[in-house]
Amino acid sequence: MWRPRLGAVWPERLDEHLALLDQVYRELAHTRPPGLRYLSLRLADGHRFIDVVIGPRLPAPLPLLPAFVRYRTGFDERCEDFEMSEVSVSGSYGMGE
Repeated sequence: MWRPRLGAVWPERLDEHLALLDQVYRELAHTRPPGLRYLSLRLADGHRFIDVVIGPRLPAPLPLLPAFVRYRTGFDERCEDFEMSEVSVSGSYGMGE
């Protein structure tokens, strides 16, 4: 299942957001949860991000990672707006169909 989320981070909270996101990726690299794929895309305007999560048992294992808990804490306050929706794949290579 794919679960993309688009969020626009307040400019004054951008450094904080990036630092928290970096901690998530560091913890994922250390723990290497099986089957999980996590991708963060930063749009050209510099403050909007798309996070894509792919995995067999979502939302697990993300809510169990301390760095992800810190990232999600205050997420709504760091972002002007965000939306999450489920999508279907129309084409992919190597992203865990």
